[in-house]
Amino acid sequence: MSMIVAILVFGIIILIHEFGHFIVAKKCGIGVVEFSMGMGPRLCSFVRGETRYSIKALPFGGSCMMLGEDEDNANPKAFHNKPVWSRIAVIAAGPVFNFILAFVLALVIIHVAGYDPAELTGVLDGFSAQEQGMQAGDVITRLNRERVIVYRDVTMYMYLHPSEPVNVEYKRTLDDGTVQVQTVLLTPKYSQEHGGYMLGIQTRGYRQAAGGLGETVKYGAYEVIYWMKTVVKSIGMMFRGQVGAQDMAGPVRLVSMIDETVEETKQYGLETVLLTLANLCVMLSANLGVMNLLPIPALDGGRLVFLLVEALRGKPVDKEKEGMVHMAGMALLMGLMVFVLFNDIAMLFFK
Repeated sequence: MSMIVAILVFGIIILIHEFGHFIVAKKCGIGVVEFSMGMGPRLCSFVRGETRYSIKALPFGGSCMMLGEDEDNANPKAFHNKPVWSRIAVIAAGPVFNFILAFVLALVIIHVAGYDPAELTGVLDGFSAQEQGMQAGDVITRLNRERVIVYRDVTMYMYLHPSEPVNVEYKRTLDDGTVQVQTVLLTPKYSQEHGGYMLGIQTRGYRQAAGGLGETVKYGAYEVIYWMKTVVKSIGMMFRGQVGAQDMAGPVRLVSMIDETVEETKQYGLETVLLTLANLCVMLSANLGVMNLLPIPALDGGRLVFLLVEALRGKPVDKEKEGMVHMAGMALLMGLMVFVLFNDIAMLFFK
């Protein structure tokens, strides 16, 4: 059952991505040769208008094959015969639809489960937050120059800067309703009990209900932004050497994570399982959207780079040269996929 759930999660996320390309291509008058659910050999299909709609054997994602996408074609509906901004819209639509899916699911999560406020419920004795006068009810708003919206912003910052002193801006509401904004310098202190550096702040540890539609939309949007920022910061950590190969998770480990998630949450009921899976979908969909926008050949971001160059120059880059760049990018991506897959298997069997 967990395997079926994992396939559905990945399938829906990738299918929504391809549907973004499909629907915008149709709106821009670009011919779509085939739109398929799944990969591999066709199980069944039908043709409506110019497009074949297919269900394929392997239930992983889908594809959107556009007319003249990878070759010259004189048909006026061919991809390369459309205005450059129409082509940009079509290529960008896949990642954008991933962000839309993440936002819709995030709205459901915030509506049902709420959000995690950055409000203190207390401070720990002997730590910097107590020494600097912070107290229950204080709401953290910034760490150095980084804005804090939810408590996960604090945990992410501390993960990236565990032992560094930090300027903490917070709001305090006084008994007369006046709101004070204060800034203190907190120095993390190592805790043997918790096995890490701590500022000494305590929070409620559970989500708080959103106060109406406005807050639901606000925190729903920020759920997506949070995961987008997390992906970008994770890439930065990779370049700085803070993340090693053992920290990279591919499809095998992600399926394992989904399996563990289902097993750990099913004791709390179906609603908890569905909300947890929805949260995973938000993370994965935002992740896929950001990764696809990276300027890497063969990805949507790499294709967008060539299209933007064309828009600036007023003429396209030589298709043969562009094709060679994308081919090299695809080879590198395939090599990375093999490495990550091998790493996944090694981590599962030898951890």
